[in-house]
Amino acid sequence: MNRLETSLDTLLEVVLLKVPSIITGIIILIIGSYLVKFLLNLISRRFEKRHVDLSIRGFVMSILRVVFYALLFLTVASTMGIQTTSFIAALSAFGLAAGLALQGSLSNFAGGVLILLFRPFEVGDYMSSNNGTSGTVERIDILYTTLIAGDGVRVFSPNGPLANSVIQNFTKITNRRFEYTVGISYDANIKEAREIIMNVLHADPRVLKTPAVEVFVKGLGDSSVNLTIRAWTKKEDFWPANNENQEAIKIALDKNNISIPYPQTEMRIISDPNGGQDRIMKS
Repeated sequence: MNRLETSLDTLLEVVLLKVPSIITGIIILIIGSYLVKFLLNLISRRFEKRHVDLSIRGFVMSILRVVFYALLFLTVASTMGIQTTSFIAALSAFGLAAGLALQGSLSNFAGGVLILLFRPFEVGDYMSSNNGTSGTVERIDILYTTLIAGDGVRVFSPNGPLANSVIQNFTKITNRRFEYTVGISYDANIKEAREIIMNVLHADPRVLKTPAVEVFVKGLGDSSVNLTIRAWTKKEDFWPANNENQEAIKIALDKNNISIPYPQTEMRIISDPNGGQDRIMKS
């Protein structure tokens, strides 16, 4: 019984001795949280004032947020009497184990650094990659790049695979080329069809004069003569010009009685002169 009372007295003394440091730690935590938010907002405003690129701004702010809160946590722990040296050693060991377990995340971090270093795209650019990612870049964070796809879906793409993929940036260009393949009947006049198509494209002010419009025979198909059509336009006019001219070409060919044939298969029935079963041949 005496031992229990002695243990309780000792515990009470320790708690009473630690109360001031615990209260101080809580106060530092509250004030430090407000201070961290103030510093982050201050740095963000300085970035805006100096017109720092949005891609770099978001990435740096993500890192600073982690660093500031880690320093605040260590300060609070030290104030409360927790041995930070042993804590840091344990944290380092944990970090090593976590690093081995999260190699993919470290790869994503390195990919984010490479993206910001070489700048294949920036916030606001429309891009696509050969890993299936495409959309307008909204944010570039430590591990992921956020995109808004064409249908409005928000896509989170890991920076590691994204940095190692082939990237197509559609914002960093001035002009874009659209291309169609149109099949016309073998009975149609190729020169006449070419002239009709050229007239349609030349009548559109969005189609550039240089590089020149191209219309040429690309191949002789089973049912049609295949014409390839190429024309250039400003990047901002690409989709309207691409969609509307395809329809205009079809209407113009119809008006001039130049048909676009359906795929056809010719079948021949060969009768057996001996009265046997007829044969069907496809060509």
